Order: sequence, then structure tokens, then C-alpha cells
Amino acid sequence: MTQAPPWGDGPAALLPAGVQTRIALMLPRFSRYGGVEQYGWALAEGLARRGHAVDFLCARQEIASPPGVRVLALGRPPGFKILKMLWFLIRAERLRRRGNYALSISLGKTWNQDLVRVGGGPLPVFWRLSLPAWGKGPARWVKILSRLTRPSNWLTLFLERRQFRKTPCIVVISERMRGWVRQVCPEAGRTGQELLTIYNCPDLSRFSPPAPGERDLARRFFSVGREEYALGTACTNFILKGIGPLIRALPLLDRDVHLHVAGGRQARPYRRLAASLGVGERVHFHGRVADMRSFYHCLDMFVLASFFDTLGNVVPEALACGLKTLCSSRAGAADFLPPEQVLDDPGDAGEIAEKTRRLRGVEAAAPFLPRGSGVEEMIALAERLLAARSGGGGP
Repeated sequence: MTQAPPWGDGPAALLPAGVQTRIALMLPRFSRYGGVEQYGWALAEGLARRGHAVDFLCARQEIASPPGVRVLALGRPPGFKILKMLWFLIRAERLRRRGNYALSISLGKTWNQDLVRVGGGPLPVFWRLSLPAWGKGPARWVKILSRLTRPSNWLTLFLERRQFRKTPCIVVISERMRGWVRQVCPEAGRTGQELLTIYNCPDLSRFSPPAPGERDLARRFFSVGREEYALGTACTNFILKGIGPLIRALPLLDRDVHLHVAGGRQARPYRRLAASLGVGERVHFHGRVADMRSFYHCLDMFVLASFFDTLGNVVPEALACGLKTLCSSRAGAADFLPPEQVLDDPGDAGEIAEKTRRLRGVEAAAPFLPRGSGVEEMIALAERLLAARSGGGGP
């Protein structure tokens, strides 16, 4: 089982608090909406709280900055995505060079940086693993054509390879992702370059097993029947996250097994699929769920049948709530589970049904959950790099 990195116990930073250095963070949006944006805000706030002078280089600012963080909004032109990407790429690099920062940290696609956190790629692996979600008919060819004809995708491919080859320190958010990076860039982390795993664990203080009475209350709120075995998942992209295979697995399971889906949109095609398979009354779409803790508490088992996820925060959240959990092998969160709780092929309804039946009848093994939120560990790493550089400038 994967072990936490050596700085995983918390912010055991190598610089005393109050020792100020100038740090640049780079990401197109300064916001708290979206996973990487939320992470960027928290990292900026944490570095500033440690006494560093933080400049956040972005294309647009959507919220106020925390104390000690200066947001430098560079603007963006109208038009195609590739124009926006190039505008930010050029202007952020120009400002980074002029700023003479002690450390530059990228959370997106930038030209030069001392440290890059890769949260959403690599793109070639995403394309390969996710494509089966679109089946074998015309939809797959439309998706292939769409991907290959977007100039922004080609720019992304080029920038990813440059970052993997040129950045002194690369952080990925799962061990599986480390392997995916080496698939597209075998030399990554092998010639004096660091390639490290820092899990982006959610705030586990918010997620815990239900207290007495909480489970019954949650099941009533989500209309889960008394005799029902509730299998749940949570996602926004129904195609990519395997809602179709999950529905197709239901006829292979006992009739008391129901599927509950939190999040997403355009559920109508999946309602039709469920009806055509005779399980329409056993599939429940709840839309956007504000209280995910209660959603987990209403379930008996959680499953993430994603065709691609660099991590999949819903898995550690569900595990922290005490749920038996299945996870796709194409999601980084599979690192947390033993092989019998990992789906080799998320598109295989038979495998989903078989592993659901087996897990229902046994006690799940204790999961490995990373310590810390990922932000504290990233701050500790940044301060280690600062100490090693003795305040030197960037590339």
C-alpha cells in the first residue's frame, strides 16, 4: 500500500515562521470555485500566514484576496481558448521574470516555474483512458475529432511535456498519476529532478461516520427505503464517471439494491436507460447535493466507476464516513484500497455487479487515508526548496 510522503505529518517546514521571502503563484483564475482554484487560494493563504510575501499571477480575479496575498490580474483577450492561454502564458512569464521571486509555483500551464503541481493531466493518458466512456459508435469518433481539432489541446500537450522535462520539482496528487506522468515522459524525476506525490486529501474533519440517529435522518431526507440497500456515487460528468455501466449493473444485483446519484445534469438519457432495463424505480438522481456528509450517511456502499480521475476526492470522503467503497483503477484514489475493491474496467457492468456483491457480504479492509490536506505538505515542500536555494532566484 502506498505510504504518505516524509512531510505528510503536517507543516514541519524548514524555515521559521516569519522569515519572509517573495513567492509567485500562477493560475489563470483566482477564485474559490473549482478544485484547483480552491487549492490555489488555500495555498496562497497558507504561505502568507507563514510570513511570505505572495503574489498571485492570474488572468482574472473573482474574489477578494486573503491578508498578505497580492493578486496581479493580467486580463485576457476575447475569442478562442488558445488566445486566452497564450495571453496568460506570455504575460505571466514576463511578470515572473521581472519579479525576481525566490520561488515560483505553477498550478496550471505556464512556461517556467521552480515547482509545478500537476492536478489534471497528462492529456494523452486522459484521452486514452477516457475514450471508452463514449462507446464504439459515432459518439466516439465525434469525440476524437473534437479533441484533435482544438488548437488549445495541442498547446496543452506542448506545455505539459515542457513542464515535465524542465521543471526542477514536480508534484502529482496520486501514485497512479506519477506512473501516468512517466508514461508520457519517462525521464521525469530521474535526472536530478524531483517527482513527488502529495495527495490532495479533502477536509476529513467534515466527514466522519454517522452519530446515533444521523443515519436514519439522512435516509429519510434522501428517501431511502427501510429495506433498501443504497449504492451511491457522486459526479457531474455522467458519461466520464460511468453512470451508464452502474445502471447496467443493477439488473445483475438483488432487487433491493438501488443506485443513488448526487450531482450531474441531463439525467434524462440515463432515466431512459434505467427504464429500458426494468430498473427505473431503482435509480434515483438527486441533482446537486449541498450536504455531501448526509448523502454519504444515507448509503450502504459507495462506488466511483470513473473512466479517468487524477484522484477522486469523493472516495476518501466516503471512506472517512465509514462506507464500504469500490473505486475504478483509472482513478488515483484507487491507491487507498486493496485490489478486491478496485474495478479493473469501469465499463464492465458484470465486474461492477460481482465486486458489489462480494463487498456487500464482507467487512471492508481498513483504508489507507493520507494525512493532512495537501496544502500543509505543499507549504513544507516550498519552504524546503527555499531553504535549499538560500533565497536564490528562479530559472
